[in-house]
Amino acid sequence: MNTGKPVFSQLMDWIHPEQFRRCVERYWGEYKVQSFSCWDQFLCMAFGQMTYRDSLRDTVACLISRPDQLYHMGFRGSIARSTLADANETRDWRIFADLAQRLIIKARRLYAGEDLGFDLDNTAYALDATTIDLCLSLYPWAYFRATKSGIKLHTLLDLRGPIPTLITLTPAQVHEVNILEDLIIEAGAFYIMDRGYLDFARLYRIHLARAFFVIRAKCNLQFMRYQSHSILDPRVRSDQTGRLDGFYARRDYPDILRRIHYFDPDTEKDFVFLTNHLLLPALIFARLYKCRWTVELFFKWIKQHLRIKTFYCTSSNAVKTQIWIAICVYLLVAILKKELGLPQSLHNILQVLSVSAFEKVPIYQLLTENVHNPEIPNTSNQLLLNI
Repeated sequence: MNTGKPVFSQLMDWIHPEQFRRCVERYWGEYKVQSFSCWDQFLCMAFGQMTYRDSLRDTVACLISRPDQLYHMGFRGSIARSTLADANETRDWRIFADLAQRLIIKARRLYAGEDLGFDLDNTAYALDATTIDLCLSLYPWAYFRATKSGIKLHTLLDLRGPIPTLITLTPAQVHEVNILEDLIIEAGAFYIMDRGYLDFARLYRIHLARAFFVIRAKCNLQFMRYQSHSILDPRVRSDQTGRLDGFYARRDYPDILRRIHYFDPDTEKDFVFLTNHLLLPALIFARLYKCRWTVELFFKWIKQHLRIKTFYCTSSNAVKTQIWIAICVYLLVAILKKELGLPQSLHNILQVLSVSAFEKVPIYQLLTENVHNPEIPNTSNQLLLNI
């Protein structure tokens, strides 16, 4: 009999206990707590995310069905649905947000050497947001429109991972462009954005921080061309430098910009990009913008494979707690993939972990024993006739 740790406990071992303790102490997470600690709360919610449980009752029922395994999985307090619900309602969600930030730092170090697919030494980020729709009657604190509520997940994604560098939760009524004011700009980095972030005053702030942006221009952009550059690729229709033409636009962004017109033969669509980088080849910016789709895939992944569209509790604190723990699970799987050098996708790894949470087998053996499927030799004893 294998007396090692369960698979779920092996995954949680990637979290340093001292880092988690500091996150708890910073927000007084265990003030007057008797038995059910913040670590027990995190383990319950992470188990629900990893195994895709439908509710707190479902999560607790699944855990207490194996009481002989709970201690080995890291639980030290008794588990009850009401206790877990109270913890989600009252304990500060920023505990798990801080934990996610520490996992982000670790994951970014692991993925720092990933290739973008083209020659670029600078760090590249994709900025976007997605709305999580909520029921208005159950979540009145997140009022969005007359018929529904919602929260917005703003994400700055490192394209070399993809690892989320910055995640901010706001009411759905907050426009995406407002998040640019909260960004800590990294000098020399590229920020790739869609047209929803086109605000020249905020883009000029990125320019003054010695960073670069790539953003789609709107169809009514007024641009005064100063110079046209030679074109080396037929997909690039034009490559121009100039200034914005318009009183308010030029007041907000007085420096020179570069406008690139690109035709995508796959979709047969035209794209016009604006950037403050004047030296790189024009095709690089089209490839950078194409990489922006990675953040859309990140949103699709966490919505399909983690519980962030349906919530176990209805309060603001509980909803944010569930989202941040879901992000922690995503980061743990990403760290596991890189640390063990696994060739599988994150989805396949999560699927294997979800059905093997209680098994006591080395996690590397579990995830690698079925990676290679050698060809099965033909051992049939049937007579073969060459006619």
